[in-house]
Amino acid sequence: MVIAAFAVISQRGTNGKDYTYSQFRKQVVAGKVAEITYDTSSGKITGKLDDKAKTEFQTTGLIPFPDQDRELLFSHNVDMKNKRPTPSFIEQWLPLLFFPVLIIGFFIFMQRRAQGQMGNIMSIGRSRAKTYSTERPGTTFADVAGYEGVKTEIREVVDFLKYPEKFGQIGARIPKGVLLVGPPGTGKTLIARAVAGEAGVPFLSVSGSDFMEMFVGVGASRVRDLFQSARKLGRAIIFVDEIDSIGRKRGAGLGGGHDEREQTLNQMLNEMDGFEATEGIVMIAATNRPDVLDPALLRPGRFDRQVVVPLPEHEERLAILRVHAKSKRISPDVDLSVVARGTPGMSGAELANLVNEAALHAVRKGGEMITRDDFEYARDRVLMGQRRESMALSDKEKELTAYHEAGHAVCATMLDDADPVHKVTILPMGMALGVTQQLPVEDRHSYNQDYLEQSIVVAMGGRIAEKLIFGVVSTGANNDLVVSTERARKMVREWGMSERIGPMAWGSQGQVFLGEDLMGNARDYSDETARVIDQEVEQILRDCERRCEELLTENRNGLDLVARSLLEHETIDGAEVVRLCNLGSTAPPATPSFEPSSSFSNED
Repeated sequence: MVIAAFAVISQRGTNGKDYTYSQFRKQVVAGKVAEITYDTSSGKITGKLDDKAKTEFQTTGLIPFPDQDRELLFSHNVDMKNKRPTPSFIEQWLPLLFFPVLIIGFFIFMQRRAQGQMGNIMSIGRSRAKTYSTERPGTTFADVAGYEGVKTEIREVVDFLKYPEKFGQIGARIPKGVLLVGPPGTGKTLIARAVAGEAGVPFLSVSGSDFMEMFVGVGASRVRDLFQSARKLGRAIIFVDEIDSIGRKRGAGLGGGHDEREQTLNQMLNEMDGFEATEGIVMIAATNRPDVLDPALLRPGRFDRQVVVPLPEHEERLAILRVHAKSKRISPDVDLSVVARGTPGMSGAELANLVNEAALHAVRKGGEMITRDDFEYARDRVLMGQRRESMALSDKEKELTAYHEAGHAVCATMLDDADPVHKVTILPMGMALGVTQQLPVEDRHSYNQDYLEQSIVVAMGGRIAEKLIFGVVSTGANNDLVVSTERARKMVREWGMSERIGPMAWGSQGQVFLGEDLMGNARDYSDETARVIDQEVEQILRDCERRCEELLTENRNGLDLVARSLLEHETIDGAEVVRLCNLGSTAPPATPSFEPSSSFSNED
């Protein structure tokens, strides 16, 4: 409507003839102009001709209107009117109203914000738990690969909530609390989500950090509100993830405890087994640090049952890989059983990341399916880091690295209890210039002394090979020495594998802030015992070093063949290492292609 009015006004303003100012003067001199209107602000002149039709015209004059032109109009009897435009209402009052309106708007904004903050303060003590019902099952036990024992115990809790009369007939009482304990990434939260899908009862999920706020008493208030919400639902499951954030030992650590966290824990203890018994509510919690939890939280009647969710075994890793490979296009040359055997110690989250990294590598190289090489690359990427394609080694460094890795590979091949060699490469990866990968034939749960000593011999293989072939010792054995020393120290101090120390064990130094006193972590053996421990550790390392040197000297030809093969192919597999070591008994010895030098510096 406004646009239409503006258009009409514009059209009105543009009607009539357009004259230049000189033409306008000629019309005046000719006596054809009857009257004009002069706009003093814009200099616009509108008027009418002295004819029958009173034709309108317009032109633009000078500002101010010249006196001689004014006399010209007067001499030719032209009626002249001056027009002074008046400002509109908006133009007149807008500057005056701008600041008052701005101030009023600011106060309204502050008032609404204060009301919102007051609303948040009034609701700050409410629980932040998310409630799931049977209408949103999401994950089920079928989506959890392996862990049959864990699922059996959890399923028992679900069955009790579904069919309480079956347990009540013989007087059985279901545990009030189930604590899922395991390393990070083993699927504790995934199992809890599966419980939500299988339960058939409301499932309340909350994180331990949701109870903590800067205001005193908020955590305890949220615990009360959480259990009140659960009681209103009748039978329900409460899941608390990362419960160690609020369940740590009270009064422990440097400077005492944390009052707000302790009050939250006290309220949780009271709600789980307080004066009023709570029936039909089961609490499930997950943590990877059970050693820092308060003993009152773990006593019978609260968390009656602890369910360990360990790192997956070979068969469980295979099942997990199959779950994550369902939606992937896997090449027929991929044997997931071999991949599972090559990933000992990996959690479910790490296996999922492994499959995803393989898929990403397949896309980057333009493949249509995920091949065995993609999985090999993904495992190297996860375990050791990105391959450094841009790093160029000199011939001397490359040959030294080849003999270093060959020393590891030959020792691992010739020792009976050592894990077999899977792959050897001198391509830089992560922080290493070369890598020797060993894969266990089967998962190990305990380690005897022979295996540990042979693992130290294998770790010493790179350093001894450099010393034996080139007569130098480089920085490439840094990580090997760290691993060997730490393993030897544990053999002496923790595992009782020293004749002089005998059947005594002292644990490693704990971390003060995780629930223990500083004095509790003090060394609990004398200086004399510490000196004996150091001597025994040194003796183990010296014996392993001597054993490694004898082994590589006896298999010098095999060492040369493996190193030459690495220099030629850069990467060889374990079967090729075994073949070259067997061939080394008849092959003539090889010699290095350069003079020994002490200027090597590689990281293994």
